[in-house]
Amino acid sequence: MSFRVVRSSKFRHVYGQALKREQCYDNIRVSKSSWDSTFCAVNPKFLAIIVESAGGGAFIVLPHNKVGRIAADHPLVGGHKGPVLDIAWCPHNDNVIASGSEDCVVKVWQIPDGGLSRTLTEPVVDLVFHQRRVGLVVWHPSALNVLLTAGSDNQVVIWNVGTGEILVHIDSHPDIVYSACFNWDGSKLVTTCKDKKIRIYDPRTAELESEAMCHEGSKATRAIFLRHGLIFTTGFNRSSERQYSLRAPDALNEPIVMVELDTSNGVMFPLYDADTNLIYLCGKGDSVIRYFEVTPEPPFVHYINTFQTTEPQRGIGLMPKRGCDVTTCEVAKFYRMNNNGLCQVISMTVPRKSDLFQEDLYPDTLAEDAAITAEEWMDGKDADPITFSLKDRVSIVQGGYVSSSASKSLSVNKKANILNKPRGASGAGAGSSSPSGGNHSSANNNESNDGVASGPVFIYTEKEHRNILDEIRKLKAIIVKQENRLRAVEAKTNAGNGDETDARNKNGSAGSSNQPAASAAAASSADSQSANDHASSKSATAEHEDD
Repeated sequence: MSFRVVRSSKFRHVYGQALKREQCYDNIRVSKSSWDSTFCAVNPKFLAIIVESAGGGAFIVLPHNKVGRIAADHPLVGGHKGPVLDIAWCPHNDNVIASGSEDCVVKVWQIPDGGLSRTLTEPVVDLVFHQRRVGLVVWHPSALNVLLTAGSDNQVVIWNVGTGEILVHIDSHPDIVYSACFNWDGSKLVTTCKDKKIRIYDPRTAELESEAMCHEGSKATRAIFLRHGLIFTTGFNRSSERQYSLRAPDALNEPIVMVELDTSNGVMFPLYDADTNLIYLCGKGDSVIRYFEVTPEPPFVHYINTFQTTEPQRGIGLMPKRGCDVTTCEVAKFYRMNNNGLCQVISMTVPRKSDLFQEDLYPDTLAEDAAITAEEWMDGKDADPITFSLKDRVSIVQGGYVSSSASKSLSVNKKANILNKPRGASGAGAGSSSPSGGNHSSANNNESNDGVASGPVFIYTEKEHRNILDEIRKLKAIIVKQENRLRAVEAKTNAGNGDETDARNKNGSAGSSNQPAASAAAASSADSQSANDHASSKSATAEHEDD
């Protein structure tokens, strides 16, 4: 007698449910670009979606409490001259986001707490190197301010965003780079290319360590590093059937698993949860989300279930575990853009009867603090990302993540760190712009170039300086006009007093006082004329200063 043993897993009954329409985001004009991107990025504070924008490229940033129908004139982040192709939130600062565009420029933005009150056009820093459109931006998992960008010029560049400098330049790809991903501690880099190959690099030296054929199909492929070192890829075979594979870095030519899924032509994006080893496959144009669990025992990649919807998805974003509701056993939250302008929120939960914190569902997850600096990483130091337990930092009322530190703001150091975030700093307001390179700074500059605490430093652009001088000139002109008016009033008053004195003198001695009265009137008239001449000269001087 034969029987089938059901695999034991706490995620076998993951249940997906879409929130009500009034709890979602509506009236969003999602980008219609043909570039293979998720068009969405989300963190515990904000939701960012690439949208259609006339005269350039833009994306919208929404706080999570701003649900419902979004106004058509809602403020955007719109400093690019071409359509935005990819966006990514900084894992170490929930107020910082990077964007790549068809204008060949990568921009890093500071979003104030509470969202935007007006359209933001001044970035923190512009990263200019690529000669063709930039379609990929990826942050380093553990090093502060390290950003990877890749463009259609086949170049991969790793930046120190804090100083705007290039750390590493990888130019060994023969064609467009489709995807790039750091491993758990950021010591390795995996890329996929249009030449159908997968490559592993040392990201510090740009040295190619290994390469192999990934998927035989000509459409876009994706590859991600899993937490324990294996590589998961998605792509197409020669018959244009979608497939996924699991590979070991030291044997890329021999996949551990290679499975065909279906014949759809939409590119699949693997979204990975490192805490639970769950992989969610979201295809562009699909109406389903498939999820799998990776385990050490065969067949290694176990199919769990499929979440089905009625509308095809245009883009999708996965909330970090810090933003999930642990009181309802929520293990994943998706933000799914439909073609009709609705951003649907989908909650994935594991049904549990107990209301207590579930230790097995929520192992230590990624924190918002960086483990090392960019300089330490370039010097050869590796460090796993900092993790923490959600049990001690959960709001009982809201069920969501509560940050242990104050709001982190950007501070400008000319040659040190643009995105430096001193502990204890409060406020994330937008700052001023520096006169060089159009870089946007914050008024909360708590560190000097030498690392010594100092007071606020304001840096104004030439345009702002001219505006201030214009205001000063206008105030001077108003003061001069008021002074002239007062002098004229005083002159008239003095003239009136002189007339009364003349009348009294005339009544007292008609014959003898005619000459003195005439003299006093003439003197008063002279004084009035002198005051008027002085006022006219003051007014002319003010007009000259205005010119």
